[in-house]
Amino acid sequence: MSKDDTSALLKFLKPFPPEIKETVLWLRDFVWTLYPKTNELIYDNYNALAFGWSPTDRQGHAFCTIAVGRTSFNIHFGFYWGNQIADPEKKLLGKGSQYRYILVKDKNEFPKSYMKKLMKEAFTNSMLKVKDPKQIMESKTIVKSISAAKRTKKKA
Repeated sequence: MSKDDTSALLKFLKPFPPEIKETVLWLRDFVWTLYPKTNELIYDNYNALAFGWSPTDRQGHAFCTIAVGRTSFNIHFGFYWGNQIADPEKKLLGKGSQYRYILVKDKNEFPKSYMKKLMKEAFTNSMLKVKDPKQIMESKTIVKSISAAKRTKKKA
């Protein structure tokens, strides 16, 4: 699969509203246009649909991620190792030991230039984590996990 093959992701995006799908696919295109030789790793989990890009098939090498909450529909554009990249404008959220992100509410307000700078540093850090060059793969979509149970929004 490749950037142009959205079939796996579209399957997992079915439960989400159209505007969420549109933003998520726009973000996906943004990342994969800049990093076409990386791999998309998809995790269809209980609480969220998450996917990210890695030079290998390993989550630990991921440099950039998108996650959509199943009940809140919040879209996170984040960095798996966000604690290791500079954030001079202090736009990234998260206080954990590793992951940092921004909330994306409107693609027209997405700080593309700033995110490109952070992605460049995150990608460089990701490549430094790859110890065996034989692990590097190019332009694959890999479904890493599918949770049988999915959390859903409760009806009022």
